[in-house]
Amino acid sequence: MSKLTVYEHHNLDTPVLVTEDSAQIADLLNEKGVRFEHWPTQKLSANAEQEEILAAYDADISRLKAECGFTTADVVKLTPDNLQKEEFRKKFLAEHIHVEDEVRFFVEGQGLFFLNIESKVYIVLCQKNDLISVPDGTTHWFDMGPAPSFTCIRLFTNPKGWVAEFTGSDIADRVPGWEQLMGTVDGDS
Repeated sequence: MSKLTVYEHHNLDTPVLVTEDSAQIADLLNEKGVRFEHWPTQKLSANAEQEEILAAYDADISRLKAECGFTTADVVKLTPDNLQKEEFRKKFLAEHIHVEDEVRFFVEGQGLFFLNIESKVYIVLCQKNDLISVPDGTTHWFDMGPAPSFTCIRLFTNPKGWVAEFTGSDIADRVPGWEQLMGTVDGDS
């Protein structure tokens, strides 16, 4: 189940809000310019690869492309046995911004998006069927956990794909991360 946890900068020990109500999550994030929605599950084979996944979700992908100007879509998949999982996790844990919206649709699995907006940190647990679109210029980071397990569709306006500008802030080190929020170190929840 999706979850939103909100902390204020002056108190990163105690959340001011925790909710699993999808409509409330969408409303609160939408107020901050962040799109959050659920897409219906599409039938996929057990080992579906990029082409099959993109074809299955083509209607929603096409809708977002037309609505937001995205030009490309791809699929990223990370599993607990990936030899570079620690390197990937560390890269995305640093606060950064993009010059385009960061759009992720979770085909399977889960991850935590941390949004640093107006003296608050919004932590969004995205799971299967969740779409999040973080607006360009919004400071954020992503925690996939120590044993990542997810498949996501990504949409881009930049043909180079994921390009980040790191802020140099240490706030990501001060906010509770995967292990504290998910209560696990092995990626299972």
